[in-house]
Amino acid sequence: MRHYYLLFLLFLLPALSMAGVLRGRITDENGKGLPFASIYIKEAASGTASNDEGYYQLQLSPGTYTFEFKYVGYRAKFQTVTIGEGTQELNVQLQPEVLNLKEVIVRASDEDPAYGIMRNAIRLGKYHQNEAKAWSARVYMKGVYRLDKVPPKVLGIKVVDVDTGIVYLSESVSELSFKKPNKINERIISSKVSGQKKGFSFNQASEMNISFYDNLMKVEGLSERGFVSPLANNAFFYYRFEYLGTFQEDGRTINKIKVIPRRKNDPVFSGNIYIVDGSWRIHSTDLKLTKDAGIDFVDWIRVRQVYAPVAEQIWLPVSQRFSFEAAGLGFKGGGYAMAVYSKYRVQPAYARPPKLEEVEAEPTITAEETTVAEARPAKKPKIKLIEPQEVAPEAQQPIHDDKLFSKEILVVEKEANDRDSVYWAEIRPVPLTHEEVTDYQKKDSLEVIKKSKPYQDSLDQVRNKPSIGSFFIRGYTYSNTYKKRFYSFNPLLSITGGPSILQYNTVEGVVADVRMEYTKRFEDRTRYEIAPAVRYGFSNEKLNAKLRLTYQYEPIKNSTVTVEGGRYVEQISAVDPISPFVNSIYTLVAERNYTKLYQRDFGRISYRSELLNGVYFNGWVDYAHRMPMQNSTDYTFRSRGGDTESRFTSNVPVNAELADASFSPHEALTLSLNVSIQPGQEYITRPDNKINLGSKYPTFALGFRTGINAFGSDVNFSTAALRISDDVSLGLFGRSKYSVTGGTFWNKQEMYLMDYKHFNGNRTLFAGVYDGFQLLDYYRYSTNNSYLEAHYEHHFNGFLFNKIPLFRKLKWQEVVSLNYLNTQESRNYLELGLGIEHIFKVIRVDFVTSFQEGNKARTGIMFGFGF
Repeated sequence: MRHYYLLFLLFLLPALSMAGVLRGRITDENGKGLPFASIYIKEAASGTASNDEGYYQLQLSPGTYTFEFKYVGYRAKFQTVTIGEGTQELNVQLQPEVLNLKEVIVRASDEDPAYGIMRNAIRLGKYHQNEAKAWSARVYMKGVYRLDKVPPKVLGIKVVDVDTGIVYLSESVSELSFKKPNKINERIISSKVSGQKKGFSFNQASEMNISFYDNLMKVEGLSERGFVSPLANNAFFYYRFEYLGTFQEDGRTINKIKVIPRRKNDPVFSGNIYIVDGSWRIHSTDLKLTKDAGIDFVDWIRVRQVYAPVAEQIWLPVSQRFSFEAAGLGFKGGGYAMAVYSKYRVQPAYARPPKLEEVEAEPTITAEETTVAEARPAKKPKIKLIEPQEVAPEAQQPIHDDKLFSKEILVVEKEANDRDSVYWAEIRPVPLTHEEVTDYQKKDSLEVIKKSKPYQDSLDQVRNKPSIGSFFIRGYTYSNTYKKRFYSFNPLLSITGGPSILQYNTVEGVVADVRMEYTKRFEDRTRYEIAPAVRYGFSNEKLNAKLRLTYQYEPIKNSTVTVEGGRYVEQISAVDPISPFVNSIYTLVAERNYTKLYQRDFGRISYRSELLNGVYFNGWVDYAHRMPMQNSTDYTFRSRGGDTESRFTSNVPVNAELADASFSPHEALTLSLNVSIQPGQEYITRPDNKINLGSKYPTFALGFRTGINAFGSDVNFSTAALRISDDVSLGLFGRSKYSVTGGTFWNKQEMYLMDYKHFNGNRTLFAGVYDGFQLLDYYRYSTNNSYLEAHYEHHFNGFLFNKIPLFRKLKWQEVVSLNYLNTQESRNYLELGLGIEHIFKVIRVDFVTSFQEGNKARTGIMFGFGF
């Protein structure tokens, strides 16, 4: 008990003299604390919960209250307490629930009574979900994540500054409001993060506002498909149910139903659900997801909810807890996120609730029937649903101003992290455990030390040690964390597609392309970058260099201005369709030089920002002296006699619209303006940044580019394009991504191949970008005429493979793709692909076939990354 008193001395002493403190411990029949037991106060329509050790605390105005103490698997206990001034202690011992089985008449062919109960619950699920037209509540949230095992290294990188024990502890208090059909608003008024006095919690009560009345439950980050609820309309296809018995609580009969997946690998829950007899609503849940259900990143997650009547005929959650365990890459740990709801305000949707009535009597009992203690009805009665009566508009009393609801679904108040221990002692409904108290003390006292220069320098000494992986694959970063200065260098060989130091092409031969980026960050989240780059071709003996300066001055809108200039070598296609690493391999091994290069002396100014919510702008103006380049080497790993042209193609691409795509040196002044619109974009506002969450609508992007015949520029043209794209969730059937782009050119008085519209093609075994083409030549169908481009992908997320025994254990996922192009020369070009992703969790393989005007053109197997 010593830690119990220490807890209250540290956090509640300032509040002990205040009126209305009730505290105590909830235990089981053996005197062991019951973690996360529910305490519901009828008169206040509010609830709280015990902590991991069973302790609870409440602050109430003087008066007489009826408390309901309950825990899943135990009989509820009711206690009437008069709250006065000062502190009162009330310890409660709960006894295991005693289930009663009704004695009924059954035949061998009859079904388990659980099915009748669940049918009724499913029939009325829609009404129970919508019985409150609007509501608001205060929500206390706590997130605790801990590590029990930490490896010394991960993928060859030393793990620094990570200990076992609690790694994240955060509390928050929110005002949460909801209005039908799907309007939600959350305001975090208090936030506390262990070890971060100026930090803001990432707790989000609206994310925990899940309902098993939904057919499909989507929990962000757990699965791409979602999970079928036991109360879904098609629940009987996914679940078996078993009746375990009933118990009495506050004059109500509560049915305990065991939830059993029909198939091991379906996205479903297992555990117990409690249904109130007669009204057929959810009383509480204790359900679990495992890896067999398709969850990612964690081994299992357990969902426990407690509902209570917060208004007449309206039940809403008073407490929820999500607990989990996970292991991977040598780490092992777990944690929980909990929410406690109080101060409910409710606007009813119905004046009279719905009812279910039997319209056909039970059949006559025969001598062949037997009596057993297992409730199985002899015949399914026909059920008639009596619709609820809605509240008349003139009788409705709105609890919200419509102005409350907007696309800003969550805002963290600026003063949220300024609350002191006295405030938290008064408002915290769930006591901290001894471990959590110690974690706050330890990390808050260490925060100053961890932010000190000696401590940060000591960590940087470990972080800054170079490794083979950092130099060859990832790139190397030298950090001065205390001063928020970082120096990054590109890797020697970049297999992921970015620029690598060591390259090879037929124009420059062996290339050294060294790029460095210096970043300085500030407390207000602004930053600037200085990025010099030097490139030298050992065959053509040309040295190139450029410098980029970037300043992000408004993090909320991500407003950034960039100035860049110098002399450098670029791909003729501005979309950079082939990575330097892949081109080097194909040139040296397969004698195919796909990259086509030119040199330019240039200066560019660019700007990007979110002008309004969901409206993004980026644009640039560029002046360049553009010069052609020629092949200068024919060396390969299979070097043999013969001239360069017989083994490699020219550096001048072949284009169907140009008899000769070569060009002479010239000047080019170009301007590009692009606007992207995401209608209905929802977002979260934090004091230091804005988090955009997307929208149910597609994204529309309009782009304009022009060559300006001024200041000595030799180009004169205009082009515009409209793009529509979206990522659509189809629930259990997976998700689809699509984009459609149409564009045209006009005023084409003077332009060169680099001014054409280029398409992201690919002629290698390594998959290019998946919103591009996989078998299309890089430059053949580049155009300065009208064009239409479309891409579609559907990720089944295991919907088909999970149905195949044994094969589903691989956890591979299926994907189909379609790519379409129509230009003046390509006519109707189509690619169809069938793929498998998540091979070894990260690999994707596609079989792709292309068609030209309906005739089969090419086939190929593509390898890429598919997470």
